[in-house]
Amino acid sequence: MSIFRNLRIAQKVLAGLGVLALLSVFVAGFGVYQLSSMAERSGTLISEQAESMKLAAQANENKSRMHQIWYATAIENDLPDFRKQLDEIASERRELKEKLDALRPFMRGNDAEHFATLEQGLAEYYAATDQVPPLWIAGRREEAEDVIQHPAREAFEKIDQALSAIVTSQDEALDAGAAAAEAQSTRALWTLIIVSLVGLVSICGAVVMMVGREVTGPIIAMTSLMNRLANGDHRMDVPNTERREEIGDMARAILVFRDNARAQAIAEDEKAQADAEQKLVVDTLAEGLRSVAGGDLTYEITANFTGRYADVKSSFNDAISSLRALIGTVIESAHSLQAGSQEIAQAAEDLARRTESNAASIEETTAALTQIDGRIKATAEAAVRTVSRADGAISSVSGGRSIADEAVQAMGRVRESAKGIDEVIEGVDKIAFQTRVLAMNAAVEAGRAGDAGRGFAVVADLVSALAMRAEEEAKRARDQLTLTQTDIVTAVGAVQSINGALTDISEGVGEVHALLDTMAHDNQAQATAITQISAAMSTMDQSTQQNAAMVEETSAAARNLSGEVQSLSDQANRFRIDGAGSAGKSRSSRTTDPALYLAASSGAAAPGWATA
Repeated sequence: MSIFRNLRIAQKVLAGLGVLALLSVFVAGFGVYQLSSMAERSGTLISEQAESMKLAAQANENKSRMHQIWYATAIENDLPDFRKQLDEIASERRELKEKLDALRPFMRGNDAEHFATLEQGLAEYYAATDQVPPLWIAGRREEAEDVIQHPAREAFEKIDQALSAIVTSQDEALDAGAAAAEAQSTRALWTLIIVSLVGLVSICGAVVMMVGREVTGPIIAMTSLMNRLANGDHRMDVPNTERREEIGDMARAILVFRDNARAQAIAEDEKAQADAEQKLVVDTLAEGLRSVAGGDLTYEITANFTGRYADVKSSFNDAISSLRALIGTVIESAHSLQAGSQEIAQAAEDLARRTESNAASIEETTAALTQIDGRIKATAEAAVRTVSRADGAISSVSGGRSIADEAVQAMGRVRESAKGIDEVIEGVDKIAFQTRVLAMNAAVEAGRAGDAGRGFAVVADLVSALAMRAEEEAKRARDQLTLTQTDIVTAVGAVQSINGALTDISEGVGEVHALLDTMAHDNQAQATAITQISAAMSTMDQSTQQNAAMVEETSAAARNLSGEVQSLSDQANRFRIDGAGSAGKSRSSRTTDPALYLAASSGAAAPGWATA
């Protein structure tokens, strides 16, 4: 405390500003600590929850694609394609196992139970689907398809439910983490505001109290002492003479005035013995005091005082010198305070303008984020509808493949029937040939019989002609049947090509379905993140608006301080402290006591003014 008391007024003001600067540094450090804590929490949330959600989505995609390939395998007719599909299923199983092994460390609580259900469902699904290859190779296609449609499908639904529950749980955990981060941000903001306000109020109160006790209070006390001194009270004690700043200088000057007044009182008692010397002293002192009362502190006694009046001369000159030094120090301090207050006011105004600009930028950013949020949500809804349409397309393609298989089977049966018809035509041809041979034999026998066998010969000719016609019709029927068989083979190839095209379409639509599903999840996650960012930007906007209002108030206070310092400087400039400088003198009145004039210039009531 003694160190603070001995500081100059400018240094005391700078000490108060330094304390405010320390508070600003503390608030900034606290804010940086809170922001780093929030960033660490957000990074942990993103690295764990987002990774687990991605693994769950990839596992869901693998099991869906594997199940679709099993559907295609059950209705496959070509052995190389069947083996190729089995290789694809094995690849999907390996990828699914890798995704689940990576997802297992993230499973806790209810997620662990859902994961156990998922593994149990996978075991049942693998046990059911492992029956399909032996049944297909054995030619029992319908039984293989029945395995896919019933036990495998039931296990698949169980797997799907477990994976959906895990994804939902991870999504809820992500939302809970985001809510906790937002709550932490709100707490940090309010804590920072409260700490700033409490620190600002405490420091301002302490500075005001210290300034009142160490600056304005002692100045008021010095003013009271000067008034008492002006009223002729020379028995007072002068405090604060040990201080090494402006208040101490004033106290020592008042002490000198008091001693001079006491000496003057003693001199008045001895006036009868030294009238001439006393008159000289009085006139000289009167002239000096008039100069001091007029604001001229450069006046010094040059008359030759003898005896005890030599000390009066020395004391007067020393007092004027001390007072001159005091007023000079006050003027320098006023100038320093004025420059500092102007810099503070200018800095506060610049900060206010920058804060208002930042607030406008944050408001525009918040509006843009709101628009982006709406567009991403609309995109997510469109992706969900597209996934639904893709599911319908997959079902339609599966029905088309079933119809194509039935058409292929019907064409096969027609081809077998055509082979039977060919055999029938061949039998008819043989019968016609044998009939013609019999007709020829009958004609020979009729010729041998002569006239008795003429009618029989005519019948034999007709039978022979009928047999030849039958052979011709059988040949035409065989030719037509050959063309029909060729067309049937062509139709079977076309239907098989259609079946292959439908298979490719089914696979393509399945891949599109998986991609759209991934896009839908990504869009939903982006919409959630954009919503959280928009809320954080709104909070920052409100904080910036509040900071702008506080900066405006600080700027107004700095301008008021600059006006007060200017007034103090104007009052101090009324004194002349060197030969080259000059100050405005009082136009209407002067005082015979420099202490009273000093009290009047500082704003205190000073009785005892005398008209010059």
